[in-house]
Amino acid sequence: MNVGRCMTKNPVFVPPDISVPDAQAIMRREKIHRLPVLDKSGKLAGIVTASDLMHASAAPATALDMYELHYLISKLKVESVMTRSPLTVTEDFPIEEAARLMADNNISGLPVMRGEVIVGIITESDLFRLFIDLLGARHRGVRLTVLIPEKRGELAAVAGAVAAAGGNILSLATFEGEDPTNSYCVMKIEGVPHQKLVEVVSPHVERVVDVRDQ
Repeated sequence: MNVGRCMTKNPVFVPPDISVPDAQAIMRREKIHRLPVLDKSGKLAGIVTASDLMHASAAPATALDMYELHYLISKLKVESVMTRSPLTVTEDFPIEEAARLMADNNISGLPVMRGEVIVGIITESDLFRLFIDLLGARHRGVRLTVLIPEKRGELAAVAGAVAAAGGNILSLATFEGEDPTNSYCVMKIEGVPHQKLVEVVSPHVERVVDVRDQ
């Protein structure tokens, strides 16, 4: 799956000369935590996060009174606190690579570009929604976790056993196992009671780790 299928399209953006309080007000109104910053020609100039704005508006140790501080903060522009030249991705960028970029660089969102035009933004919230879909969390069924050998054809054998028992696999994901010789496989299955599932898959796996109705 690519970024274009998961991103938030047409994101809310701000100009560089908007004030920090005004940008904060937009975030509160739109219930978002980051804003792309576009210059007058519509090109991406940077990105600003709720954390950036919070730190910018925090009162420093100073002899100024509260009224003077509020006045100074009201004049502070987003361009002075935004991240310039942020990391970006394109619509056809693999979603797992976008997640890796975010994790490796400790950032929570990436502008999505089509040439020099921003067409979306991919954020942690988008990845959470994708994770829910990948694991079938919104569907009723049996959630089965097994440890399978890291050998050719093992996953096909498990899927075939489920199908032969009349089950329909709603979702399937694999994760690193206990060592390089095995992997965890998590499936959401409908059409077969969990006791029957354990019976039919057990000959094809190292261990049934967990099974539950959800």
